[in-house]
Amino acid sequence: MWVSTIALYFYLHSILQAEVEEELRSTEARIETSLSKNGAIYQLHPVVEVAQVPEMGVEMLKDTLIYDPSQDELEEFRELSTYSAINGKNYKITVRALVVESRDILIAIVLSYLVMILVVFVFLFYLNRSGNQRLWRPFFKNLEQMKKFSLTSEKPISLVDSDILEFSELNTEISTLTDKVRSDYKNLKQYTEDVSHEMQTPLAIIQAKIENVINGDILDDRQFEHLTSILKDIQRLTQMTKRLTLLTKIENNQFPNVEKLDITRQMEETVQNFNDVSAISIKLENHHQIWVEMDPYLAAIVCNNLVSNAIKHACDKKDIIVKAHMDKISVANCGTSSLRHPESLYNRFYRESETVKSTGLGLAIVKRICDFYGFKISYNFEHGMHNFSIDFA
Repeated sequence: MWVSTIALYFYLHSILQAEVEEELRSTEARIETSLSKNGAIYQLHPVVEVAQVPEMGVEMLKDTLIYDPSQDELEEFRELSTYSAINGKNYKITVRALVVESRDILIAIVLSYLVMILVVFVFLFYLNRSGNQRLWRPFFKNLEQMKKFSLTSEKPISLVDSDILEFSELNTEISTLTDKVRSDYKNLKQYTEDVSHEMQTPLAIIQAKIENVINGDILDDRQFEHLTSILKDIQRLTQMTKRLTLLTKIENNQFPNVEKLDITRQMEETVQNFNDVSAISIKLENHHQIWVEMDPYLAAIVCNNLVSNAIKHACDKKDIIVKAHMDKISVANCGTSSLRHPESLYNRFYRESETVKSTGLGLAIVKRICDFYGFKISYNFEHGMHNFSIDFA
């Protein structure tokens, strides 16, 4: 815009200057005609000056400043000085034209051009903006619907129709895709549940039969050891199946029930239950109430998994310390050194040591539950203690 304005200014300036020069030459020609006809010297200071001179000079065109008594100020004039021989006499004819007015006209035209461009720009801006808003409104509404899309919901996605062919095709593809994804999710969910359910029955039967063999028949030590090992593996497999199913349900947001509960009280009940069956003493310190909003079943899972993990990895039968202070619960068990790969603690099936037989899913489940509710779980090792903490704030 500024380039075009500057170009317009110089273009109009050259046109006005040419018009002024044309006017000066026209006036000079009329004066020469008047002199040739009647010989009278015409004067109109400061616009026209005619003087008889002894010899001819060189034509000159220039700008000059001349005092104007009527305005009591210096005015800028365009001056043309020519020499003519008329009726045997030499004349110097000087004609002038006021250029101030032409410059004012030039500035007025340029300003009008700028205002017009600005008005057109503002008009087109708001017109284009409103047009774009109307044009893209169906797209953004459909985008909001996609953000709200849930695999677990039976309600079909509601898309806004559009007259634009591309948006219409996009809506069709989105509807097809979401229906396919929901269908695949239902099939996978049904398959997972069926497999989990069907595995429980044969595992329970195998476990019962092995227990009957162990308890009822006369076995040598080697047979007893093998059957006991098989029984433990079956129990681990049963537990792993249940935990994998639980992880799937957590990741698929199948725990919509949220209650306000005292997590410290839940941890107290967990500690009491484990103290009844564990050879390791578990102490609850700094018994402060911590209120959280979550599913009660998942709250119990978090407490059970933290304490169970501490028991499995405790050394020398030393006490496990559970603290509930401010908005944080921590569970600490003794250890000889810090974990080698703490960043992998919450990965599925990760075990720091193969000497402890576990599914490797306990902490992974705790981490998924914390992520689900926005809690923060952390690990540190100090003073010979492995410490897992959950910040509920």
